[in-house]
Amino acid sequence: MNPNQALWEKGDFTRIAASMRGSGEALVRKLGIDSGMRVLDLGCGDGTTALPAAQLGADVLGVDIASNLVAAGNQRAQQAGLAQRCRFLQGDAGELVGIENGSFDRVLSVFGAMFAPRPFDVAREMVRVTRPGGRIVMGNWIPNDPTLVAQILKTSAAYSPPPPEGFVSPMTWGVESHVHERFGQAGIPPEAITCERDTYVFEFMGTPSEFVDTFRQFYGPTMNAFAAAEQQGRSDDLRRELVALFESQNQSQYPHTAVIPATFLRVTVEVR
Repeated sequence: MNPNQALWEKGDFTRIAASMRGSGEALVRKLGIDSGMRVLDLGCGDGTTALPAAQLGADVLGVDIASNLVAAGNQRAQQAGLAQRCRFLQGDAGELVGIENGSFDRVLSVFGAMFAPRPFDVAREMVRVTRPGGRIVMGNWIPNDPTLVAQILKTSAAYSPPPPEGFVSPMTWGVESHVHERFGQAGIPPEAITCERDTYVFEFMGTPSEFVDTFRQFYGPTMNAFAAAEQQGRSDDLRRELVALFESQNQSQYPHTAVIPATFLRVTVEVR
């Protein structure tokens, strides 16, 4: 199996995505999506941004490498009465087989395509399927950022074996120079690319330590980190570090809830 597919089919990312719904809807409302637009959501998961786009009247195709998330997305669309406007297919963000050139008014990828292993192919494919006058929007985590997700990944990496030779960190999508280089090779001039920091908020009905345990049980990268830490006899150390992180960043004013913001790089590309 494709290692990227195996990573995201591990566990059940829908359990994490449930804490991201509000920010997904808020982000989509900023993107100028109107009724009748065609929208592609890459690395869509179970529809955190795809379904809100369909609710605005767009015709949405969600593509994800993980078959379980595609199935969950189609189920959510059916339950929301959006199956006619929002469908999910399994596919690779670096090779969008069967999708014609210039097919979409908006191409989105919020913490999705950044994890695909061939970033230059991803940029090229996103540009290829966007119509002239259309727009690409990515949300990418930022390396070494002090907020939640970058720190989860950084802490997890410290307990994990080194990546294989040739591995390109997904966090490089959070570096503006890499964004410009990748889209530049796809034919986008620098003035058509905008990068700005934005905030996503995780909202979890439970304590920060319970939220850590949800990541441990259901989020592929964290699951792998705990498996590696277990082999070293250090799983308690990893959990202790993550609980301290989640507790320190929790902004909830209420007991037994977690409200944790995370900074990301919002990339907007105007395709001409």
